[in-house]
Amino acid sequence: MCLAVPGKIVEINGEKALVDFGGVKREADISLLEAPKVGDFVLVHVGFAIQKVDETKAKDSYSAILESGV
Repeated sequence: MCLAVPGKIVEINGEKALVDFGGVKREADISLLEAPKVGDFVLVHVGFAIQKVDETKAKDSYSAILESGV
């Protein structure tokens, strides 16, 4: 099963970003995105931000992941 986790970009350094996943911050490659910026919500899969998503969808997805126990 593949899983992309939603998070919020809090810092950008070149093609890398610090992404906040509900309090846990990890680095992700943002080179696949068009014009990413601090504050964007993104889906991250194996260290790559693969898609921008709106805030509501990101929060709903994150809640569903937490509820499922994944």
